[in-house]
Amino acid sequence: MSPANAARLPLAELEIRPTFARERAARRRGVWPVAGCDEAGRGPLAGPVVAAAVILDPRRIPRGLDDSKKLDAAQREKLYGRICANAEVAVAFGSTARVDRDNILQASLWALARAVRALPVRPKLVFVDGRDRIDAGCDCEAVVSGDALVLSIAAASIVAKVTRDRLMSRIGAAHPGYGFERHMGYSVPEHFKALDRLGPTVHHRRSFAPVAALGGIGEAEIREAGERLPL
Repeated sequence: MSPANAARLPLAELEIRPTFARERAARRRGVWPVAGCDEAGRGPLAGPVVAAAVILDPRRIPRGLDDSKKLDAAQREKLYGRICANAEVAVAFGSTARVDRDNILQASLWALARAVRALPVRPKLVFVDGRDRIDAGCDCEAVVSGDALVLSIAAASIVAKVTRDRLMSRIGAAHPGYGFERHMGYSVPEHFKALDRLGPTVHHRRSFAPVAALGGIGEAEIREAGERLPL
């Protein structure tokens, strides 16, 4: 068979790993500290959305940082401890009442901004995962797929995910029968069966269609709950 007719071998896909390049470039420009922020829990039917902000120490960056979705639970827990021991970290929560009042996107952006403002050191630049910038009190750059590209965002994704998973496990212990400690509030058959059998808890997002269809409260009650929230 001639080379022209030979079957082409598929090129191996390059593995994309987050790097410290954006943070390093900002530091060379004299812009420091630099934070990364990300959230966990936009999609679930129950529980808060959890945001985290992280300022990595260039001299003590934990090895193995990656997008939290590419890591298993044991890896995330191990890295969570290393991040908290070697970086500046803050978290914030967008409650279910806020999600129902403002919608999940706005609740997520609010929580991200609160996490950045809660950092013990005020950053001069923030990288945020996604398309939307946040009101962080400093320069902000949105990075699509940032948790897979920017090391500080990857670290924040791990902190947010571990924090939320731990919280959902505690909610699961308080509300047996729903399986929160296993599915973390996401739309899985086990969760739908529990909702159908037991009805929604105080932790369910009543504005989400699957919950509303199974006996969620009305819009007026959602609005009343939201009006009690601090801005």
